[in-house]
Amino acid sequence: MAGIALGPARSLLAALLAPALVALLVSPARGRGGLDHGDWDMGWRLPPLPPREDAPRVARFVTHVSDWGALATISTLEAVRGRSFADVISFSDGPPGAGSGVPYMYLSPMQQLVSDLQEHPEATLTLSLAQTVFCRKHGFDPQSPLCVHIMLSGTVTKVNEKEADYAKNSLFLRHPEMKTWPSSHNWFFAKLNITNVWVLDYFGGPKVVTPEEYFNVTLQ
Repeated sequence: MAGIALGPARSLLAALLAPALVALLVSPARGRGGLDHGDWDMGWRLPPLPPREDAPRVARFVTHVSDWGALATISTLEAVRGRSFADVISFSDGPPGAGSGVPYMYLSPMQQLVSDLQEHPEATLTLSLAQTVFCRKHGFDPQSPLCVHIMLSGTVTKVNEKEADYAKNSLFLRHPEMKTWPSSHNWFFAKLNITNVWVLDYFGGPKVVTPEEYFNVTLQ
């Protein structure tokens, strides 16, 4: 008799636990870079967007709260040689709240974009607040200027020994998975030397920001 009563009790318990188990299985790790990353995606931690009329500050803001972007290079692939070719790249400009404005990357010679950069180091990095909670919160489509995106153009170079530790700490803090990537891929630290900045954060076309204006911003 006790066994018969136990059956419905187990079914009830399973029904109560099922939603919690599903939530644990499908919920993403905190932060786009993984557990214990900067957690910009959590609405209460994403800093407010600077005034849109302050384009240099908006540019630095987008760079700092972004973890990845589309890096466009000049392709060396035979089928599209000499044409623009974009790939997603993870980067970091520094620890959360203390960004330098310089996009640092962790690259491998096995990546196609590295082959492109060896022949043509020029590249453009596009970053968008669509990767944060900002655009979803306000109902902005990723293509809308109101969603805010920037384009950083320049050349990609390996970092020197003086910058290597800063680049490593900045990247591994915000992208902890990088620590486990196979050493056989000969990873190295690189950065985008910014020569041009464009900000598209409102209607009427992009705003031009000089590198001097961009780097003179003090993050708050």
